[in-house]
Formats: sequence, structure tokens, C-alpha cells
Amino acid sequence: MPSKPRKPKKFNASTEVRAIARERLGRVKPGIVIIPKAERKPKYPPKPHAEE
Repeated sequence: MPSKPRKPKKFNASTEVRAIARERLGRVKPGIVIIPKAERKPKYPPKPHAEE
């Protein structure tokens, strides 16, 4: 039995507008620079060791 042909993707205007903008501008610089985890300050204080 032959498989059904795939449906074409539904047109989405917002994704098309973004694609056109990417063509014009090229890659957009990020608003926030991501700092590597090793350089970030810890979110929580270190846990005391259970060996004491």
C-alpha cells in the first residue's frame, strides 16, 4: 500500500518576515552576552561536607 503524500507546511507570515529580516541584516548580535558557567558566581552557598 503506498504511503500518503505529505501535506505542505502551513504558511506562517511571522516566520517569513523573520527570514526576510535575517537575509537583510545577517546575524543579529545577542542582547545579553552569555558568561561561561565557570566564571559565574554560584547561586547557592556550598553545602557543608558530611564527613565532619
